[in-house]
Amino acid sequence: MKFQGLAAIKVVSSLLMLSALGLELWNLETVLARGHLPSGINWIFVIERFAVSAHLLEATIAAIFASSRGEKPLPFAIYTFFVGTVGLWELFTPNHPLGFPNLESSKDLSKR
Repeated sequence: MKFQGLAAIKVVSSLLMLSALGLELWNLETVLARGHLPSGINWIFVIERFAVSAHLLEATIAAIFASSRGEKPLPFAIYTFFVGTVGLWELFTPNHPLGFPNLESSKDLSKR
């Protein structure tokens, strides 16, 4: 049951990170086109930038340690950026039931 919760966290986290990136692009477009944003939504950008910064730090940690754990650093860093702490948990937990998909093994299965 707890692993279903982790899967839900991964989905929700990925959607929220995509939304955060979309908000940041909207902010950039608004500043470039009109010069200002409504002041009532500044708190949303504070939370969004904190979350993006935390996930970027987690992705950096994942990239540093991925090769020592047998993973490719860049794909695992991108994966960890979107799923957050769950990605680091999967990296540092041996034999985790949910995790970063092993693309090489799925290619082998398709050849059979």
